[in-house]
Order: sequence, then C-alpha cells, then structure tokens
Amino acid sequence: MSDKTLTRMDLSEAVFREVGLSRNDSATLVESVLDHISDALVRGEQVKISSFGTFSVREKSARVGRNPKTGEEVPINPRRVLTFRPSHLMKDRVAAGNRK
Repeated sequence: MSDKTLTRMDLSEAVFREVGLSRNDSATLVESVLDHISDALVRGEQVKISSFGTFSVREKSARVGRNPKTGEEVPINPRRVLTFRPSHLMKDRVAAGNRK
C-alpha cells in the first residue's frame, strides 16, 4: 500500500493538466463539485457516480453498546452515517491493482 493521499490540490492540479483550465478555475471547479456532492448528502440524497460508486446517508437507530474495557453498558444515540458502495468496475480495478 502507498502512503500517498490524494488531496483537493492534487485533484485541481489534475484538472489543470488534463482540461487546460487555469489553476484558479481548476480549484474552483473541484470545490464546486465537492460542495454539490456534500450538499446532496446533507439533504439525504444518494450520489451516484457512474463507474465509481454510490454515496448515501444511512440512519442508525439508538442502541446499547458496551465498553470493551469495563464491560459497562453505554447508550449510543441515533445518528446519520455516510456509506459508500463501490461499483463493480471500481472493485475490479482495485483488485487488478493488487495483482501487481
């Protein structure tokens, strides 16, 4: 596994190189796309990106958890969590990368 992390700056630099927009326009475009995705998820909508995967928000109900150290029961509040399901194409691509 690589220790490299893909950042917003990396994405905007890729847009700059591939599309030919200015660096400022590339950064603005990346920010705009990420804002649209975030806003849709906050509204509870699914975000499907073809050949990549689906982001969705799931409601988790309240439940009783247990502190593994002490064994004490602790209430866990209901919450919303972000989930990601990769597409089959993405799964295959990642699996092919493992064979190198």
